[in-house]
Amino acid sequence: MIAITQKTLQDLEFNTVLETVSAQCTTEIGKQKALEIQPFKTQDVLMDHLLQTSEYVSSFTNNNSLPSHYFDEITHELKMLAIEDSYLEASAFKKISTLGENTNYMLLFLKKFESYYPKLNKRASQVEYTKFIIQTIDQVMDKYGEIKDAASPDLREIRKNMHLVRAKLNQSFGLVLSQYNSAGYLDDIRETLVDNRRVLAVLSMYRKKVKGSILGQSKTGSISYIEPEATQRYTREMQNLEYEEKQEIIRILKQLTAEIRPYHDLLSQYQDFLSDVDVVCAKAKYAYKINGILPNIVEERRIYFREAFHPILLLNNKLKNQPTYPQTIELTQDKRIIVISGPNAGGKSITLKSVGLLQLMLQSGMLIPVHERSETCLFERILTDIGDNQSIENHLSTYSYRLKNMNYFLKKCNDKSLLLIDEFGTGSDPELGGALAEVFLEEFYDREAFGIITTHYAKLKMLANELPSAVNANMMFDEKSLEPMYKLIVGQAGSSFTFEVAQKNGIPFGLINRAKKKVETDKIRFDKTISSLQKERSKMEKTSQNLKEEEIKAREESKKMETINTKIQSKLESYQELFDSNQRLIYMGQKIDDISEKYFNNKNKKDLIGEFLKLVEIENSKRKKVTVKEKKEKEIKVKEVKEEVLAVVEEIRKEKKEKKIKEAQEPKKTNFILKVGDRVRMLDGIAVGTIDAIEKKRATVNYGFFTSKVDLDQLEMVERKK
Repeated sequence: MIAITQKTLQDLEFNTVLETVSAQCTTEIGKQKALEIQPFKTQDVLMDHLLQTSEYVSSFTNNNSLPSHYFDEITHELKMLAIEDSYLEASAFKKISTLGENTNYMLLFLKKFESYYPKLNKRASQVEYTKFIIQTIDQVMDKYGEIKDAASPDLREIRKNMHLVRAKLNQSFGLVLSQYNSAGYLDDIRETLVDNRRVLAVLSMYRKKVKGSILGQSKTGSISYIEPEATQRYTREMQNLEYEEKQEIIRILKQLTAEIRPYHDLLSQYQDFLSDVDVVCAKAKYAYKINGILPNIVEERRIYFREAFHPILLLNNKLKNQPTYPQTIELTQDKRIIVISGPNAGGKSITLKSVGLLQLMLQSGMLIPVHERSETCLFERILTDIGDNQSIENHLSTYSYRLKNMNYFLKKCNDKSLLLIDEFGTGSDPELGGALAEVFLEEFYDREAFGIITTHYAKLKMLANELPSAVNANMMFDEKSLEPMYKLIVGQAGSSFTFEVAQKNGIPFGLINRAKKKVETDKIRFDKTISSLQKERSKMEKTSQNLKEEEIKAREESKKMETINTKIQSKLESYQELFDSNQRLIYMGQKIDDISEKYFNNKNKKDLIGEFLKLVEIENSKRKKVTVKEKKEKEIKVKEVKEEVLAVVEEIRKEKKEKKIKEAQEPKKTNFILKVGDRVRMLDGIAVGTIDAIEKKRATVNYGFFTSKVDLDQLEMVERKK
């Protein structure tokens, strides 16, 4: 049974996540439900909700997006339905009808696309599908939520009479209006409404000349509002008919309410179902914003969050257009407690909170921002001790509160617990508090709990190094700038860089040295060793990064070379085909020349035709049958190759021509025969040396500090041996 306390939810800022999810809901009930999300008690129910959210996320990218689930809350209407002899207003039935329509449509849709949304359809299958509610309301109400004339025979008759009386009223009022307006008794506005009755706007000076009842005056008293005597009879008739209409509508609504009342529980299910879908939709929208996924849930005790982001920090940094650094962290049975150390503002607490919040979100049915290959188990308890948590009401100091918290941990901690303790051991004397923290850590370790702990205490770092299934870790810092790199390194404790940070912040060097003398020598040496190791690791990290970049570049260059080689090979094959084609044509030309010469000598046409046909048949036997398309493609290819070859040949000719011109312009070399002892220099050099030996066409030239073997034709005479 999973049991996670409100304190854990508060420490990990779970409510902030819920507020963001709630803002994504479209209904008021959905918003409230989202704020009340809690970790699920059982794994089966949890997996159903996780898969529902995952299915909804998939609807954002597939072609079968889920229909609208919006509805107006009917909580008040349900309370009224539960009261005998009560009746609902017309507007309430409009809301009930919309709720029924949207629910039915959602039920049919999920049933149709069950293969896409199996878990959502499983939830929908718990709700009964019926058209009775909608059909019953539709018989009485139109699409605008008004009572239809056909709702009852009496209502139809009443409204028919109202229509006739209204016509007579308007006709008689129009005649009176025209009469008094012609007489000049009316103001410019002519008429208005008072208590929903049409009245004449009569100038007060003429009010006694207009027959009727005065229903009021303007603020200045210059206008009197008079209901004409000619329309009063029709007005009374209309009032009577309106009363009858109201009574008939109440009777119809009571009857309709009585017909709907047996479906009270079903309507409650409808509202509950659509509000649940609203929450799932909100969780899916939130997951989409943070790139949340469903990691693999395993039975073995293991947490492996790869490239995990703190969701609150991620969204805040997105708004500020700032980067967020992911962390990769792993806890297993052989490495179940990690002690993170290092200077403040390096990301220790964020790393600890990230793991806790992501685990908490997952166990509450929400997808989390991690790599798709991440996996984790489920914990019965997540126990947290984060922040100073001073309690003024209970008169508890920071340390007293933390001790009370540790006592609770000792009562509840077991092998299915995840402990998250920030700044472990602080709040008391470093020596005594550290010793007590060591004992607590040993106890948690013996109970095989999983845990992430941050601390500055050297003894806790040493203990983590000694315990077989515990491990030290640190947040990387740049060894030169001492700026945080927000990267967790497991396997080595971190230095607090106390004196280095102080020096960076301008504290005089003399004061820092005095402080060092006041601290135990062994402790300084221990912290300095850790600091040196961290600096070395930072350098190695940079070197590793550079090597990776070089490897990537080398791979890219290799791919480029492969592409170039492929192109060269293709060109060589094309050139070879062109060469073979030209050789064949030359061979055929030679054969035709031989046949021509033979015919020239013997004038035998029969032999000529025979030899020529033989040549043609031999050549045709070598040919392959090709389609018109293939022939055309080959011709285009040959044409392209020929053009390319001609361009290359033209370039070579141009280079040769330029070379000849250049050679003609250059002073000619002397034709002296070089001998041993001659002073010489290379044609394109300036250093002068002496020939020590000549073997065939190569000379050994001595330049004083070194000798070199050079071809004789690359040397020119400087001075003959005397």
